[in-house]
Amino acid sequence: MTERHFSPMDRLLSRVDSALRTLTPGSARAERQPPNADPQPEAPLNPSERRHVTGLMRINHTGEVCAQALYQGQASTATLPHVRHAMEAAAREEEDHLAWCDDRIRELGGVPSRLNPLFYAVSYALGAGAGLAGDRWSLGFVSETEHQVVRHLENHLTRLPAGDRRSRAILEQMREDELRHAVTAEGAGGAPLPPPIKGAMALMSKVMTFTTYRI
Repeated sequence: MTERHFSPMDRLLSRVDSALRTLTPGSARAERQPPNADPQPEAPLNPSERRHVTGLMRINHTGEVCAQALYQGQASTATLPHVRHAMEAAAREEEDHLAWCDDRIRELGGVPSRLNPLFYAVSYALGAGAGLAGDRWSLGFVSETEHQVVRHLENHLTRLPAGDRRSRAILEQMREDELRHAVTAEGAGGAPLPPPIKGAMALMSKVMTFTTYRI
């Protein structure tokens, strides 16, 4: 089967469509069903727990908004077709995470962060810049990003109320997927990033975490 070739305008419209679907609440559609750890009814969360879990899931939702932007930005500047396709495939899987987090926030009576458009724009620019630096560095950026996300999810798993099995199942599946993305990027030839870049990425993550828990 021959590969379909898209014009620059086709690619631009595809990026715009992806951005709109990412930033419009309720627009993301998961290909996989949300994880369910236990079919039994859950114990209700008290108001304090509900606010806390909503804040955590809002952070994770914004993290997935950033992931969509990073992958789209990298795909737009990747030079090797197989790398570009890998970025686009990863973005589609990350859309499951986006939809799961969005659904969970709404179940809890919350709303996504109002800062999502800002974080999307910054993340897209970072992804495009990583792609321009070369595919080895772009893949290394993916690997480091996903490893930081895995640590972040593990931290959130320790902070969830014991009875919130629904959120826990979602975060555990996300952690499994993100770790696979990191390993895949490393195996494809991703270069280890210099410590200053890793530190800057961690600092941006802290800013995102602090702000989106509240806003």
